Amino acid sequence: MLHQPSGGTQGMASDIAIAAEEILKTRSSLNKLYVHHCQQELAQVEAVMDRDTWFSAQEALDFGVIDDMLRKREDEPVEEDHGGEGSP
Repeated sequence: MLHQPSGGTQGMASDIAIAAEEILKTRSSLNKLYVHHCQQELAQVEAVMDRDTWFSAQEALDFGVIDDMLRKREDEPVEEDHGGEGSP
């Protein structure tokens, strides 16, 4: 899932304004990183980041947010079936 940064702050209006400005700076920085690393246009990244965007593994690969998908672990041991509980 991708989404824009969020935060919660309280206090005086000036404190809330400062926190909001920091969130906007963070959003801009993140969008630039996604543009660079995902090879997407800024408008596309902004659209995806505007709200929660859920990707399947294939969609994440196509968007460029992941490099590859594991289909099987190479080092995963094979478990033997002993016939369930109570089997000899």
